[in-house]
Parts: sequence; C-alpha cells; structure tokens
Amino acid sequence: MAVALSESTVQLLDGRNYAVLATVNPDGSPQTSVVWVGRDGTDLLFSTVAGRVKHRNMVRDPRVSVTVIDSGDPENYVEVSGRVTITPDVGRRLDTQLSWKYDGKDPGEDRPGAVRVAVRMTVEKVTGYAAR
Repeated sequence: MAVALSESTVQLLDGRNYAVLATVNPDGSPQTSVVWVGRDGTDLLFSTVAGRVKHRNMVRDPRVSVTVIDSGDPENYVEVSGRVTITPDVGRRLDTQLSWKYDGKDPGEDRPGAVRVAVRMTVEKVTGYAAR
C-alpha cells in the first residue's frame, strides 16, 4: 500500500537530486546504483537497461530502497522503500524525460541492441531528514 509523501520529500524527488537505488543480490547482499529519479503521484520512476545487475535483481526480488540526497545540503535526504514493477520504456520516453530533468537535453545512445525498461516503485515506507 502506497504512503503519503511530505512536501519536503516531494521537493527532493522533484529536484535535480541524484538518488541511490539499493537492490538485493541473489546471495542477499545489497547492490547499489546511482540513478535519476522522477515521480508520478506517490510512485517513483526510473529507467534502466534490461539485463543490468539492478534489473536482474529487481526482476527476481522487487523489494528496493531509494535514497535521494539534496544536492545543496547533503544532510537533507530521504529514504523510500517499496516494491517495483517493470515495463518497457517505449520510445525511451521515461529515459528522455529524466535526461531533460537532469541534463537539459536528450539522452545519449544506449549500446546497440539495448532494451530500455521503465521502473515504477510503489513507496511503502519513508524515512530520513526530509521525510519529517
């Protein structure tokens, strides 16, 4: 079940702040990746290439955690945890949207044959300084 997001959490998510995605490796150890993150209501959105470690981990175990750190004040952060669903990123729509948010331009080319996927995270828990 999704939870409400505080105004300060929404500001962090909507800003140009980088996020760290944590997934679970097959042996139970954590795997982390820096990602660009967007938002649709209370859901988090990000894009990746199918077959990467984070993608394989999320397909096997949809439980994830995302920490967003304020680029202007690193002590201001929020950690959200929940579960993901993965769908094709048709036309790289989400990837392009996030590239414009973070870089102000279209994304570079993926490797030949790469398949982009859109990841939607349903937030189940929010902690951190900005969550208050």
